[in-house]
Amino acid sequence: MLGITNAIISGIAMSIQGIFNTRLNDKIGIFETTVTVQGIAFLASLIAYFLFKNGKKYSAIKSVNKLYLLGGILGVVITYTVIKSLSILGATVGIGIILISQLLSAAIIDSTGMFDSNKINFTLNNFIGIVLMIIGIIIFQYNRA
Repeated sequence: MLGITNAIISGIAMSIQGIFNTRLNDKIGIFETTVTVQGIAFLASLIAYFLFKNGKKYSAIKSVNKLYLLGGILGVVITYTVIKSLSILGATVGIGIILISQLLSAAIIDSTGMFDSNKINFTLNNFIGIVLMIIGIIIFQYNRA
């Protein structure tokens, strides 16, 4: 249940963040927004780190696959591309397409076991679910035109 609760909170937060970032972009520009958002995220992470340390040591970073250190760069890519997509498509269609692409990429990662993840089979039901989501976005967009 905790996993589902966290996933719901994450989805809500990502949708709201995308809209907030897009509105900020309208006023100050996309790169200024990206720097501001990432800077505030850094400060919030630093505060959380000092308040809630879990006892693990940074020295263990030496044993981490260096590819995984690119997560911060992906954060910048995510901020930029969410702002651009929501500015062009609107929140519902933009976030809908983002969700579908997240599901597709997660399915590829799970089904192949990429990035040291547990390998999980991608079933026909999973495929049908994604296809239905794509059809839903197309229908939603068609009705808006």
